[in-house]
Amino acid sequence: MKKKYFRVLTIAGSDSGGGAGIQADIKAISAMGCYAASAITAVTVQNTLGVQAVHPVPLDILEGQIEAVLSDIGTDAIKIGMLHSADVVNLVADMLEKYRIKNVVLDPVMVSTSGHRLIEENAVEVIKARLIPLARVITPNIPEAEILAGCRIACQADFDETARKLSDDSNVSVLLKAGHLDGESLVDYFYNAEDDTMTRLPSERIRTRNTHGTGCTLSSAFAAALAKGEDLTCAARSAKAYIEQAIISGADYEIGSGHGPVNHFYSLN
Repeated sequence: MKKKYFRVLTIAGSDSGGGAGIQADIKAISAMGCYAASAITAVTVQNTLGVQAVHPVPLDILEGQIEAVLSDIGTDAIKIGMLHSADVVNLVADMLEKYRIKNVVLDPVMVSTSGHRLIEENAVEVIKARLIPLARVITPNIPEAEILAGCRIACQADFDETARKLSDDSNVSVLLKAGHLDGESLVDYFYNAEDDTMTRLPSERIRTRNTHGTGCTLSSAFAAALAKGEDLTCAARSAKAYIEQAIISGADYEIGSGHGPVNHFYSLN
């Protein structure tokens, strides 16, 4: 009997600096014990100081990448990251409908750590209308959740209601991340829409500049855990534990002049 890999396809943008995007996804998926395949939506000119330029991949090439992977290798989960335009969102939604992948983790990337906008305005509504209903989990940070839910998140007390509101229309599960809040103690909220439970995932703030790509890494780890057969809430806990250790392990490294990456392969150090 031949062994089989747990497979994860990541659909996202490329980060030339290696800390976020496709590069972070492949590292996290591999570190979690899965086989990573990729479809690149855009090539960014990027380093620890920020994004200088974005070059979209032609739609037919993006479609070809996804088709090539799913028609041959297949996948046990898909992680979706940077989708910069409505046309790209619609294409990815079409492919998800064609292949009926259950474990889809959508990280609704809208703004980079350095503040560079990574998505066109009209793409947001298409994400809400077409892509979120096809996802099993979404992993927004506070600014992304405010855009998607159309409400202000002022403090931790707003998390429960916001997570449920984000889930309402499409019955998607929601991991709402607390990193943009002040304070030393942070609590991410995971709403499991499949069993109507809310799980608090607490952690202490880690004082470091090396937080580039944390959202990409967390969502990829979530997809990897689902690919390995973990249930939703266990996968949320696994992803949270992985990113926390990756941040802690990478906190004291110095690379570049801006926001450095986490240490994806901390378990090998």
